[in-house]
Amino acid sequence: VQLVESGGGLVQPGGSLRLSCAASGFPFSTSAMSWYRQAPGKERELVASISSAGGGTNFADSVKGRFTISRDNAKNTVYLQMNSLKPEDTAVYYCNVRRGIRNYWGQGTQVTVSS
Repeated sequence: VQLVESGGGLVQPGGSLRLSCAASGFPFSTSAMSWYRQAPGKERELVASISSAGGGTNFADSVKGRFTISRDNAKNTVYLQMNSLKPEDTAVYYCNVRRGIRNYWGQGTQVTVSS
């Protein structure tokens, strides 16, 4: 299993970023996918998840109405569109897939929201 995140960076409050996660090594189109984040000194938290076909999504209360999650099963890629970013969104964002009892993670991509 390989998960490679990209798209992070420095953005001003109110700005937008789109994260991408390219997946390989497992049947992507039949796997639910998630995005997590971890801020300094805090535990890793679930941000958003999406069902295998993309019809079902779930979001943390802190990002509802601002973030959307989507996927392209033809490209084995899941996306996280982040709008109206706030300084408290600053964190390392990780792509995740659960296979059986094991969680797999990407290397993470840093998102910094600051003026």
